[in-house]
Amino acid sequence: MKTQEIMARLQAKYPLEKEYLQAVQEVLESIEEVYNQHPEFEKAKIVERIVEPDRIFTFRVTWIDDNGDVQTNLGYRVQFNSAIGPYKGGLRFHKAVTPSMLKFLGFEQTFKNALTTLPMGGAKGGSDFSPRGKSNAEVMRFCQAFMLELTRHIGPELDVPAGDIGVGGREVGFMFGMYKKLTRDFSGTFTGKGREFGGSLIRPEATGYGNIYFLKEMLKTRGMDLKGKKVLISGSGNVAQYATEKCIQLGAIPLTLSDSDGYIYDPDGITQEKLEYVKELKNVERGRIKEYAEEYPNAVYHAGERPWHEKADIALPCATQNEINGEQAQALVDNGVIAVAEGANMPSLPEAIKIFQDNKLLYAPGKASNAGGVSVSGLEMSQNSERLSWTSKEVDDYLKRIMSDIHENCVKYGTQADGYINYVKGANVAGFMKVANAMMAQGIV
Repeated sequence: MKTQEIMARLQAKYPLEKEYLQAVQEVLESIEEVYNQHPEFEKAKIVERIVEPDRIFTFRVTWIDDNGDVQTNLGYRVQFNSAIGPYKGGLRFHKAVTPSMLKFLGFEQTFKNALTTLPMGGAKGGSDFSPRGKSNAEVMRFCQAFMLELTRHIGPELDVPAGDIGVGGREVGFMFGMYKKLTRDFSGTFTGKGREFGGSLIRPEATGYGNIYFLKEMLKTRGMDLKGKKVLISGSGNVAQYATEKCIQLGAIPLTLSDSDGYIYDPDGITQEKLEYVKELKNVERGRIKEYAEEYPNAVYHAGERPWHEKADIALPCATQNEINGEQAQALVDNGVIAVAEGANMPSLPEAIKIFQDNKLLYAPGKASNAGGVSVSGLEMSQNSERLSWTSKEVDDYLKRIMSDIHENCVKYGTQADGYINYVKGANVAGFMKVANAMMAQGIV
């Protein structure tokens, strides 16, 4: 395999799909050496097959707003790879959703799911509809219209969607209700459901908690722990909230949170009491993070900026893709950051990753460090199949073990001759080998 030749073909074929091309290049560069040790992969054209999704569905979603006006959005589902299990991946509702974004997310999801060791393939979907500013009734009508088309492409043994940006418990509930009405089937086709109708304990917390469990394993490799460490966190949604919560529980000091308008810096640290305010603000009132600085006057709000120039020990990008560029990465290094664990999907640009690795930071890509969410989604599928509900402790113990196992595989495949652990290479090789071996065993299909 020659990465540059494959990338040249993909760039000519998909010239406008920047996020997808970025994700593919990162994986191919990481696995090239290992791949070339397996001539059977080359003969079966594994790479050429694995970088293309199995299928993409695009459909119109027509719904009526509260004024009685007809609105039209586009819906998508990218079923990327099912070599190791049913398609599994979230739905994202955001005005910036494009096929390129969903292809990149589905591609990443394939390897992330493989890292969990659970039998789940990779998929992603969503719409350019944004729930922000919409009433509950409008969100419900959109979700129901969206499911009129998506229902025919999903099922408990075929494709199991979940939430993502813009899709929380409310949206999952509305979609599951419509799926159940259309199919007359109560099954584990969605994860992230409410606890009253098949959801799992610890699911809302899983991505954020799992990120911190992975961070703990990274710090252990250098004889450190989280106690007393100052932490920069971007985002203020589900992942950021629960990463903050677990940091607080383990004695770390979160200093920042953000949203698309800017970030707050609290020099006194974000406590559990302050975090409960953020949860109410973001989850119930649907407010903006700047209101935190109005509630807690010692905090400073920085409009239109990201928190990566503040001084701290650890950075947790938990907002969205490509939120750390090279200049911001250098600022993190200069300000003493020792570890970066991604809570979002691909939040660091390639130039930023190079700076982290050149300076020997502990750096974990999202496909490894944020795999806790899909891990507990997999556990929710298991509970639904068994018609059982596990305790919080049982689920949390599974989550800790899965994140520890992912870390162990990253160390196995990513440790360099000088002892530095390249978590990007480790995660990509570990995930790729599982999917590639499954594809080889199933023939050319």
